[in-house]
Order: sequence, then structure tokens, then C-alpha cells
Amino acid sequence: MSLPFPAGFAELMRGLVFDIQRFSINDGPGVRTTVFFKGCPLRCFWCHNPESQAFSPELARYVNKCIFCGACAAACPRGAITIDGQDGWRIDRRACDVCGLCAEVCPAEALVVIGRLMSVEDVLREVLADRPFYETSGGGATLSGGEPLAQADFAEALVRAMKAEKLHVALDTSGEAPWDALVRVVGAGVDLVLYDVKSLDEPRHQQATGVGSARIMANLRKLRAEQPNVEIVVRHPLVPGFNDRSEDFAALGKLAAELGVAIEVLPFHPLGRSKYEALGKPRPQQNIDPDAAAGTARRVVEYLLERGVAASLA
Repeated sequence: MSLPFPAGFAELMRGLVFDIQRFSINDGPGVRTTVFFKGCPLRCFWCHNPESQAFSPELARYVNKCIFCGACAAACPRGAITIDGQDGWRIDRRACDVCGLCAEVCPAEALVVIGRLMSVEDVLREVLADRPFYETSGGGATLSGGEPLAQADFAEALVRAMKAEKLHVALDTSGEAPWDALVRVVGAGVDLVLYDVKSLDEPRHQQATGVGSARIMANLRKLRAEQPNVEIVVRHPLVPGFNDRSEDFAALGKLAAELGVAIEVLPFHPLGRSKYEALGKPRPQQNIDPDAAAGTARRVVEYLLERGVAASLA
């Protein structure tokens, strides 16, 4: 492993990561390793990775694993955990400082600290373990999140290190970041940008995600104009009741034609609901039928294909 930095730099440069998923097949071509950055500026009401949102480590408790042994309560230096026969298990998250001592002593792994600081070298070592799979499948590494551009310095350094190893690198981003962050990370050697476009309707985007779409769309158009050799695929999460109107489909097709990009449609799924409980967060109201979402997503793809857009289900 050869790093394109001065001695010691890669060990000092650290970023907050909440997962590294190996053998991914939906985050770019071939078999990939996806590095999930922790922290996101959006609050999409359908988010299935709530552990990606906060810009700090969090404590998760998986009820189905807990054996009520009391080791966690005994280890907690702030008295934030209570176990008793009448009320069961409770944690005062206002008192908890996520020190991780409870997770260290939990014999059932029912308590887990999500989010850890990793160096460029730490991440690269894990990614390179699967190099043979990249070489045989045309795969590589993907930076995802959360939002990688929210940790632009770390993301840029990681891309440079991966390219020094001749890996194919993809960036999965919402585009909600300063232009300087986007162009620095992409310019470090990103081969493929998976660019999330939730909606082109500014007010609806603001209502559904907590931020407007103006900067996201401006960044996308500028990236296409100034980085013509970088492959861009627009990823569109299909969420019934939010972006499933005929005018939404038409706007998506117009965008694809304008920029000459392919579209991947991702139907809504409810797989992240249990994560909210594990993190002690209120679960958003999601009265959405995943089967209906899948059906609508297929119709969107058909609509785009009929209009000459390279479109597929992700």
C-alpha cells in the first residue's frame, strides 16, 4: 500500500465513518466496497439510514439481542442506563455522552456505538482487502453516506489514496455542499458520480428534506459543464406522495435530456424503520406501500425509456 502523501499525513487525516460494506453491487459497476461517511445535511422523511444523519457517534440498542444482564448499567460512569423489573431497560440519552463503555462490556452485542474516526490508511487497508474482486468484476470503491462532501478534506484525501492504488472510485452524493467541496473531491480522481436528485420542485424538496434544491441543481449543472469527462448518473428515489406526479416524471426526463445523463430510479423501501427505535429517535410517519412504490418506479423507467433516456431500476 503506497500513499501519495508525506509520511504520517494519512494517519493524521481522519474522518467519521459509520460503516464499510463489502461486496456491494448497487453502488456502481461490479463488486464494490462502500465507505459510509457519517453526517448528512438533509433530513429526508423516508430516510432508511437514520444512523447516517448525525455528525457524531451515536449509541444504538438492539432490543432483540438484550439479555438484561445489567453489565451496561454497572459500567456507565454517568448513570445513564437503568434496568429494573418493572420498567425494563431505559437510557437517559441526555446524560449519555456515548463513551462506549457499555458497548464494550455488553456480552450480547446489544449495544453498539455507531460512528468511528478512521484514518485514510485505516479505510484504505479495508478497501484493498477485496482488490481481487474489483479486478475480476470491474468494481472498486464507493464513497457514500451520509454525505461525503460534508467531510470534503477527508473524502479528497481518500480518493487520492484510492487512485494511487489504481482503483475505480465512485462518489454517491446529494450535491448539497459548497461547489468547492464538490469540485475538489471529484477532481481528486472520481470516475463516477452517483448524484441524488430527489425533486426538481424547490418548495417540495424543502418540505421533504429540510433543504432546498437550488444549490443541488446548480452544482449538478456546473459539474456536467466543467467536468465533461466524469461519468454522472442521476439517482432518483421514488417516494409515493412526494415525487410521483406526472410533472415530476416530465421534469426528470427534461433534466436527463439537458445533461445527457442516465437515470437510476430507486423505489422506496421501509427497511430502516427499526433503526429509529435502536437510536431512540422518533420514527417518521411513512404510510407508504413499498409494492406501490416499486410499481410506480417501473412506470417511471418505462416513461423515460420511451423518451430515449437511459434509465433503469437501481
